[in-house]
Amino acid sequence: MITINLDIVLATRRMTLSELSEKVDVNLTNLSILKTGKARAIRFTTLNAICRVLDCKPGDILDYEPDPEGIQVLEDEEDA
Repeated sequence: MITINLDIVLATRRMTLSELSEKVDVNLTNLSILKTGKARAIRFTTLNAICRVLDCKPGDILDYEPDPEGIQVLEDEEDA
């Protein structure tokens, strides 16, 4: 499972989501979706802009934790 640590990075940089939105020219709603972990995807250009503004690496924002007991469910399988 991928977890998003954008809120932590923002806090350490003492920056609000609104400030980040203005600096990376990304809609506040879209950044909020990313921050809450509800995003299904992120463009590399967006990730690049966020990392540039926050002076961080993608691994500071994105983290990987294995699914419990190694079970991996694909979204398509849930809908079937």
